Amino acid sequence: MNKVHNWLQEKYICAYYFAAKAHRSQLYPGTGLPYLTHLSFVSMEIIAALALEEAVHPDLAVQCALLHDVLEDTEVSKIKLEEEFGKEVTDGVDALTKKKEIEESKQLEDSIDRIRDQPFEVWIVKLADRISNLQPPPFDWTRAKTKAYWESSKEIHKTLKDSSPYLGERLLKKIDHYSANYIK
Repeated sequence: MNKVHNWLQEKYICAYYFAAKAHRSQLYPGTGLPYLTHLSFVSMEIIAALALEEAVHPDLAVQCALLHDVLEDTEVSKIKLEEEFGKEVTDGVDALTKKKEIEESKQLEDSIDRIRDQPFEVWIVKLADRISNLQPPPFDWTRAKTKAYWESSKEIHKTLKDSSPYLGERLLKKIDHYSANYIK
């Protein structure tokens, strides 16, 4: 069995607290729960994977899991994020951030291209994020939007699955469940 590297609780707590403050007024869509719920689910997926698979930079994975939406969904700037967490975390979070200036149909491809330039620990955050997001679609989504989300999930799996066999398999199961229950 490969040696599994540990992540530091102090770095987790620091990122968790920062994310909680940044997202404090946001709700997890369709649930009425604090947005921090989603970030907790993503980080839980990462922690489970890190217990089973070797990672060179486990703290990068844990911190990016908790911070992956701060640039996209809050007023936090890249400068502030880098001051708090350094360039490597900021680069990872930035790669996980959809660029709003890019046409919506090209945003996933652009993000995946930028993620692939990052260490595998950033790749696995994208897998974990999509695992967390493959819940029942919001009630206001059209059939076409639900199907497009399923299709984009398959693309994420195909492109990034090799970064974590464990999360790749979890995502595939979620994709299959989503297909069976929400794609008609």
